[in-house]
Amino acid sequence: MANRLALETSPYLLQHADNPVDWWPWSDEAFDEARRRNLPVLLSVGYSSCHWCHVMAHESFEDRTTADYLNEHFVNVKVDREERPDVDAVYMEAVQAATGHGGWPMTVFLTPDAEPFYFGTYFPPVPRHGMPSFRQVLAGVTQAWNERHDEVTEVAGKIVRDLTQREIAFGGTDAPGEQELAQALLALTREYDAQRGGFGAAPKFPPSMVVEFLLRHHARTGAEGALQMARDTCERMARGGIYDQLGGGFARYSVDRDWVVPHFEKMLYDNALLCRVYTHLWRSTGSELARRVALETADFMVRELRTEQGGFASALDADSDDGTGRHVEGAYYVWTPEQLREVLHDDAELAAQYFGVTEEGTFEEGASVLQLPQQDSVFDAARVESARVRLLAARATRPAPGRDDKVVAAWNGLAVAALAETGACFERPDLVEAALAAADLLVRVHLDEHGRLARTSKDGRAGANAGVLEDYADVAEGFLALASVTGEGVWLDFAGLLLDHVLTRFLGEDGTLFDTAADAERLIRRPQDPTDNAAPSGWTAAAGALLSYAAHTGSEPHRTAAERALGVVKALGPRVPRFIGWGLAVAEALLDGPKEVAVVGPALDDPATRLLQRTALLGTAPGAVLAWGTPDSDEFPLLADRPLAGGTATAYVCRNFTCDAPTTDPEHLSRTLRG
Repeated sequence: MANRLALETSPYLLQHADNPVDWWPWSDEAFDEARRRNLPVLLSVGYSSCHWCHVMAHESFEDRTTADYLNEHFVNVKVDREERPDVDAVYMEAVQAATGHGGWPMTVFLTPDAEPFYFGTYFPPVPRHGMPSFRQVLAGVTQAWNERHDEVTEVAGKIVRDLTQREIAFGGTDAPGEQELAQALLALTREYDAQRGGFGAAPKFPPSMVVEFLLRHHARTGAEGALQMARDTCERMARGGIYDQLGGGFARYSVDRDWVVPHFEKMLYDNALLCRVYTHLWRSTGSELARRVALETADFMVRELRTEQGGFASALDADSDDGTGRHVEGAYYVWTPEQLREVLHDDAELAAQYFGVTEEGTFEEGASVLQLPQQDSVFDAARVESARVRLLAARATRPAPGRDDKVVAAWNGLAVAALAETGACFERPDLVEAALAAADLLVRVHLDEHGRLARTSKDGRAGANAGVLEDYADVAEGFLALASVTGEGVWLDFAGLLLDHVLTRFLGEDGTLFDTAADAERLIRRPQDPTDNAAPSGWTAAAGALLSYAAHTGSEPHRTAAERALGVVKALGPRVPRFIGWGLAVAEALLDGPKEVAVVGPALDDPATRLLQRTALLGTAPGAVLAWGTPDSDEFPLLADRPLAGGTATAYVCRNFTCDAPTTDPEHLSRTLRG
């Protein structure tokens, strides 16, 4: 018999709907039930493509004996961290403070007042590697709750007080300048892995936001070291197993320092960010590898993540059926030499050399993750491409990983920005159309009559959870990119609507930003984190969108809010640049202006107008904004009082609304926008 989660729309919660555990969704009713029965709450947080979440579910939550104990001694609450990032953030902060690490599944024990008192992540079904079993943990918590109740509640109250008294390292209202950005670059250089690309040791995550900062820093200053770190990191990732060499797109992270073995789940946010990064790398260097990866990643998103309603699904699972009924991580993606021979026959040896498939294997049970360990030039390109196409077709017959079909507003905003820019740069109008369809879904389904965003939707229906700061910021970022690509000012208007909510509902009196709105559900702490995680923090994403909108419109409140928000980057950038990369990238745009480009022409389809527009889009000036249209257009404030020069298409480049002489020469415009 299904539990209460059967009424939810989250794919992750629905995965647990048939558990014998009597799950509740996060709700007032669940905590009321805990008070009524005087029981502690077990809070279990995860997400649909989380490998260890699946493992713990199979080992413990599908086990009838464990479930019976849980149902008798706890009120059990299951949360999808992607639907409720605020709940996840608040309790993850407590887990990390108590244990020194975090991760998912997250397991937290709460009082009926939602105050945490015991923490963990994955617990095995039997004691292992120094960890107690899940049943031992449950028994210990139950004993403490029944026999030392006052002590437990006292500890919980102290934890909440400690959390609420924590203050972030806010650097005041001054944005970082040349000195702080140079210090951040130096700190990144110290952590850079010169042999393998990327930063730090294993596991290695794609440093998307840091690479964006490096590209912008090079564009503004000409620092070759910044460009080299960005270029080499992108090449190592693209040639490694973290990149899907057959179907395009990136896995979540590499478990090793060499980018060989990934954690195979594929997330929308990673691929949107990396698609945009590789497009920008191509724009800076002309790299053919960057071009190929950007387009293949865009095509992957459209082919495998696009929903029927035009939005983009959240993720593909890491696990899938290996053909024998076992659910195995990476089964869809890895190959043995024998499997190559079955598909490719005489070309199997060539493919094994090209993709690094060995008899010993690079993964488990003699299988290999496909990578590109050697330079392409030593192989016959036509035979390699033929082998790749045949392997991709053969792979499509394997049981596919599950897909989390919920549409997350923030991540779709990132996808809109990536597909719009990639489509424009590589003259792929189909990608721009995909961006427009996703943006249309966000407006139709996620945006209510008051301009408030729903965090998620599924099957064209908005979810019940309110949007958080990253939703407003990233969707605004996507709309602003779409406005520059399409010349449709309505997207600038929608961005302004969202950013007005940022100013009125998320902004603190001291210029700080909160992850939840002032009128959102009250938790034990109002979450507030300026540092990047897998995607830009809502704080710095908002700073970037506010700055771009101000450049488009001349709005002083938006620019002031962006500058004040960047104060935290001044404090953290020189010390922990890897964790505030997007804030550093926005600071680069602020130092450069950002430049405001207006292109006017006699008609939108005029060849000279489109050439100037494309030239502006290919410019590398950090965070430059573009408006284009006809002289009589009222779509964009930047087009006001911009006449044609000599009756032909003309470009105006301004900074803080102080403009250079207009030009009709694409080469001159290109030189102006090279940083």
